[in-house]
Amino acid sequence: MALERRDGKLYYYRSVRDGERVRKVYVGAGEIARIASESDILRRSGQEAKRQESKAELERLEALAAPVVELHEAAAVLVRAYLVASGCHRYKGEWRRARNT
Repeated sequence: MALERRDGKLYYYRSVRDGERVRKVYVGAGEIARIASESDILRRSGQEAKRQESKAELERLEALAAPVVELHEAAAVLVRAYLVASGCHRYKGEWRRARNT
């Protein structure tokens, strides 16, 4: 997005992706160009603020989930140990009792 000055006048163009190509689309000139430029700057800064808030929220939730994940891993180890101790084995991802032959 560019606010360009040509022959003493302001022109505003937005960059738009069209497939793999990026092209410039004319928005306006003069005062309209300045207003459009400022509104795009405000929109982008709002989006960045939302992105930062989402990132902070995700980090907070991951910190809260960490003890639960650790407990789950410990429980999985205990279950596996119990099954092995009781004579079970894994076959194609399933736990089975050993045959008495």
